Amino acid sequence: MNAWLGETELVSNLSWHLVDTVVLHARCADGDVIVKAAGPANHHIGREIAAHRAVTTPLISAHRTSRMLHADEDLHVFVLEYQPGILVQGSGHDLSPDVHRQAGEMLRLIHEAQPPRRDEEYVSSLVSRSMRWLEANHRIDPADERAARGVLDSVSPKAVDLVPTHGDWHARNWLIDGNRVTAIDFGRYARRTRSSDFCRLAVKEWRAAPSLERAFLDGYGADPRVADVWHLELLCEAIGTAAWARQVGDGAFEARGLRHVSEALEMF
Repeated sequence: MNAWLGETELVSNLSWHLVDTVVLHARCADGDVIVKAAGPANHHIGREIAAHRAVTTPLISAHRTSRMLHADEDLHVFVLEYQPGILVQGSGHDLSPDVHRQAGEMLRLIHEAQPPRRDEEYVSSLVSRSMRWLEANHRIDPADERAARGVLDSVSPKAVDLVPTHGDWHARNWLIDGNRVTAIDFGRYARRTRSSDFCRLAVKEWRAAPSLERAFLDGYGADPRVADVWHLELLCEAIGTAAWARQVGDGAFEARGLRHVSEALEMF
């Protein structure tokens, strides 16, 4: 680290402490930076490095995210420019239509950073991943589990267009500085459908205030959701949330996931 930054001073630890990712706000001779690091089994660091190398240029040009300064994939560490601002989540701006409009604009920049790619395996991979979660340790209601397995077993393969996605797009990964909203944390970056990045908003902020969905779509410019794939994505997202939260011991997040499994099943 000293080879990259020289002598540094720790300003604050911004880690969530749920997984082994460490996020530090540090100060060096050239200014403030963010240092992110994780253990060898953590794949999110590699995804985030890949995102910054492949798709963040449009956001950087629009002053909507940080530029990556240094990275070492083998050591699972990288350094970003520091972005001023506070997390939108919990700031009182969570339900601001303008914030969601800006978030829609930013997401479109991510989705259009590379051309779409037609894929025959995405839907099948969603089903397989959810089946694996159902085999893991979870507390999904047995009746809901049976119903979910029935839905997943009935899904037919379907070709869809995949684009670069953020993977965790909601107020916890937006900063606000004055009136400007910016993006952070690309640790779940991958190619998915456009609609996949709508899932977490749909069950959180948009549920609290439906007008935010309209504001977001105004910023994004269209509604890419197709009912059958969208409903499957919501169900798979809920299953993954409930099972993952159980693994990391996040009771509140687990309860939300369990509730969303039941709600998603109603669409089928």
